[in-house]
Amino acid sequence: MSDIGFVRTEMLPEQDPPASEVGIIGWMRHNLFDGWFNSALTLLSIYFVYKVLAALVPWILSPTWDAGSLAECREVLGALGREGHYAGACWGVINERWIQLIFGFYPAELYWRPIAAFVLLGVALAPVLFSDKVPSKLLIFTILYPFIFPWLLWGGTIWGPISVVLGFVVGWLVYSAVDKAVSNLALVYSAVDKAVSNLVGIIAGAVAALIWWLILSGYFVGAMDSIAAIGIEPVESRKFGGFMLSITIGVVAIACSLPLGIVLALGRQSDLMIVKYLSVGFIEFIRGVPLITLLFVASTLLNIFMPPGTDFDIILRVLIMVTLFASAYMAEVIRGGLAALPRGQYEGADSLGLNYWQSQRLIIMPQALKISIPGIVSTFIGVFKDTTLVSIIGLLDPLGLSNAIRADANWNGIVWELYGFIALLFFVFCFSMSRYSMYLERKLHTGHR
Repeated sequence: MSDIGFVRTEMLPEQDPPASEVGIIGWMRHNLFDGWFNSALTLLSIYFVYKVLAALVPWILSPTWDAGSLAECREVLGALGREGHYAGACWGVINERWIQLIFGFYPAELYWRPIAAFVLLGVALAPVLFSDKVPSKLLIFTILYPFIFPWLLWGGTIWGPISVVLGFVVGWLVYSAVDKAVSNLALVYSAVDKAVSNLVGIIAGAVAALIWWLILSGYFVGAMDSIAAIGIEPVESRKFGGFMLSITIGVVAIACSLPLGIVLALGRQSDLMIVKYLSVGFIEFIRGVPLITLLFVASTLLNIFMPPGTDFDIILRVLIMVTLFASAYMAEVIRGGLAALPRGQYEGADSLGLNYWQSQRLIIMPQALKISIPGIVSTFIGVFKDTTLVSIIGLLDPLGLSNAIRADANWNGIVWELYGFIALLFFVFCFSMSRYSMYLERKLHTGHR
């Protein structure tokens, strides 16, 4: 008997996959109904979600936007046959007080100033967040914006922010002069290395800037005001409140804590003992103290150590403390990114003949920051949410204003509506930061593949 083999000479036409394996049906089969146990959990979850939505949706869709008090809300709901404390939300409080929840007690005729400040904030952040999609010339505005932002919110003379800018200019000029002088001394006597000359220059520049800000800037502002009084109406800090206050504290703390964190992280790894021990001591002390303790120090104890008659703005004190608190945590996040870099990156920078600052700016720090993106954004989100703690020291952030609103006889008893509105706004900001973090990770390909 002989075997006869057969080989097909043409390809079979492609067949469509079974309907149960593709599309929404296939997804449900593989993810929701894959076995009896998963099917039972899916059905139980559907029932739980249905019960929650059946109670929550009617409560949210409550026709009480035009009510002027809690009693009116209950009358509206009673006319619809809804009785009980949780028959429906009383959205009249949000309709009446949402502007106050956002601007606090800021003068109504000056609302354009915080609105302009936060719109310009988006313009200033564009070159940083989307560097490949906006003109690089906008970086000039980004550099100037930190001085424009407080002037728009607090107002006053234009010479105040200009004097702050001049303080940085004076510090840079002194740093350059001292660094050059010490470097020349090192070339002559070979007794001082470059790191020491940089450190001496930085200290001299910082001292010069502080002298300008604390002593000389007042004379400069007074003299320029007498020549040309240019400014806008000042607004007292006690009128700040609501989300405007939370965003102000959050933006300043986030913007300032990142560079301070980088400096502290580099200082902790420095070979200069005094710099290293100061950095370690600061980081460990701040991380070992609750933020609320620092806020109490800022609100009550800090004025004790100031000269008599010194008027140290309460919001400025809070900004300083929150920034220092965030910078200590940021330093540890960035130190983790620096520790994750292979030793060969440092050796490669040395082989190229780069000095310390060049290697950090061009090779080390960009990679460390890219690795640290999730931790950095997580710290940012935590700092922004921690701004609600300022209500404990008497500042009227959204939570503090909610207590004041509930003290009104018309809205006494309102809780969930106010807290829900506040939570929604915080969620929008925090979720946006989280989404941008994921976008940046994809853009920079931080995953290891």
